[in-house]
Amino acid sequence: MPVPAEVHALNAQLKAWLFDHALPLWWEVGFDRDKGGCFEKIGQDGRAIEGPRRARVAARQAWVYAEAGRLGWAGPWRDARDHALEALTTTFARDDGLFRILAAPDGTSLDETANPYEQAFALLALSGAGRELEAIRTREAMRDAGLLRPDGGVLDDGLLRANPMMHLFEAVQAWVEVGEDPDWRRTADTIADTALARLIDPRTGGLIELFDTDWRALPDADVEPGHQFEWGWLLLAHLRGHCPQAERLIEIGETRGIEQGVAIFSLDQALAPRDRSARLWSQTERLHAHAANRDWDGVLAGAAGLRRYLDVPVQGLWRDRLLPDGTLVDEPAPGSSLYHIISAVSALDRACRNSG
Repeated sequence: MPVPAEVHALNAQLKAWLFDHALPLWWEVGFDRDKGGCFEKIGQDGRAIEGPRRARVAARQAWVYAEAGRLGWAGPWRDARDHALEALTTTFARDDGLFRILAAPDGTSLDETANPYEQAFALLALSGAGRELEAIRTREAMRDAGLLRPDGGVLDDGLLRANPMMHLFEAVQAWVEVGEDPDWRRTADTIADTALARLIDPRTGGLIELFDTDWRALPDADVEPGHQFEWGWLLLAHLRGHCPQAERLIEIGETRGIEQGVAIFSLDQALAPRDRSARLWSQTERLHAHAANRDWDGVLAGAAGLRRYLDVPVQGLWRDRLLPDGTLVDEPAPGSSLYHIISAVSALDRACRNSG
């Protein structure tokens, strides 16, 4: 089916917002020229907010600007990518090949823990610069530390969590595209196989977030609509577009997880609403999944939800949280969200270019 004119127009509008406002603003204001690294947040007045910094933000911003270059941004994407990578690989790097969670603005370590979530984003960031030897060292350090199990499960604080496993899947897929080590493909295949066999509830087709070490779902574990969309497009990408379980995940996100025109935060395991608040990132994953699926009506619906969060006085910023009563919370824009936004915009751009 040809891409409708309104979808092409939407793609152009989102790229213009990204190129003309978001990427310049976060490079100029969101990167610390004095101490190095990246600020966590920019206030709605357009000023950076000082505070402790997470490895995941440096890693995400490094990947964001690498992706901006691939998308065609003419700004200083290499400088931005390298600035963020420098912080990641110095301030946050541990001696064992893993990355600590948190540091003070001056670089002092505040938390030495090497959570798998941070490792996944470090691998993604390194893919944006083609630094494969470093990435292999981190991947193997994850295995040595028991964070990445032979079955593709990701151990986090004594439990198997779908969220860091999902982001590791994303990072490994990125390395399949740019790396030379055949183990990237083997790891991606293992994660996909285990996700399909273990994470998805056969009763509903929904993907559950939390398991014990024997893959038994915890009774109170959530089903998150945003992650149904995210796992959906990741599985479709890995399996080259044919995966009925992934299609079902996207269907669940769309039919069970949308209220007030936006994707809410969580469902219970019977797929009934649990937390009706709505984060920005879930809207980007909805848009991304429908773009990957060439569902143009879904793309337009997802974009309408996302635009509510982008309607702020300083262009290039956003709101992060919508409350169940429809109120957008007035708080600083988190830099971590730019990763979700550019990922969705890139997916839409690819869909428009590849579909004519």
